[in-house]
Amino acid sequence: MAVVLEGPERLALSRVELSPPGEDDLVVDIEWSGISTGTEKLLWSGRMPQFPGMGYPLVPGYESVGRIREAGSRAGHVRPGDRVFVPGARCFGSIRGLFGGAARRLVVPASKVMPVREDLGDRAVLLALAATARHAIAVPGAAPPDLIIGHGVLGRLLARLAVAAGGPPPVVWERNPARAGGAVGYPVLDPAADPRRDYRAIYDVSGDSALLDTLISRLAPGGEIVLAGFYSEPLAFAFAPAFMREARLRVAAEWREPDLAAVAAMAESGALSLDGLITHRCDASQADGAYRTAFGDPACLKMILDWRQTA
Repeated sequence: MAVVLEGPERLALSRVELSPPGEDDLVVDIEWSGISTGTEKLLWSGRMPQFPGMGYPLVPGYESVGRIREAGSRAGHVRPGDRVFVPGARCFGSIRGLFGGAARRLVVPASKVMPVREDLGDRAVLLALAATARHAIAVPGAAPPDLIIGHGVLGRLLARLAVAAGGPPPVVWERNPARAGGAVGYPVLDPAADPRRDYRAIYDVSGDSALLDTLISRLAPGGEIVLAGFYSEPLAFAFAPAFMREARLRVAAEWREPDLAAVAAMAESGALSLDGLITHRCDASQADGAYRTAFGDPACLKMILDWRQTA
């Protein structure tokens, strides 16, 4: 059983065929998968920019956690019974895997999974977003964020990582009062209540392509804006204000394996808390409603699907 996006806003829980596993592969029974309100919302709404491999039908999801059911003879570092994080799969034949993690069972190369500690439980689905946040700030020589735009899960993880690094706590902008709470060691402000115009490093995770002029106006001379969200529309800005500030723009791409390993170690040691970020849980049999809630309810920070009772 898998979540299949048949087209924009057309989602079904369907039985699909899996590719047969090879000697390097694992068969993983998924326990939980997260719903991304960034890339998956764009896939669901039909607003995802075209790129190689894009098309419908597809199985979404890149935040899955489950137990290994079978391991090939060359699987190596993991074995049946281990709980692992799975960042998606391509095992559905003619149905595309973008990113292929929202299914009850997956066939995936052993090299793609990472063992996770038992006590992380369903919070382990958050490791992909934590790795995305870490990737944005771990560039050599990059200034840590002193302003973060958006207090969703990614913004909160960025702020928590900045605080964990021991620097000054960043300011987080959030216009929605329903999302202003839950800060741990940093202030959350409505941008209208913030007079500062000397931020050195502004990290935008909002995905709002219309914000650049506003953010440039808040930069210190030589400051940097890091685009750490995902943007479906072209980005543009007025040149003169950026010229006056010698503003810099940096795009943070998706996470890499060292980012995932680093945040997993931090979560397991207690240096990075994943608490308080999953606000909604739903049985996978109710996937259509769960996706609509995840994308339409401002109170929903993170929705996860529970696959354990799905046959």
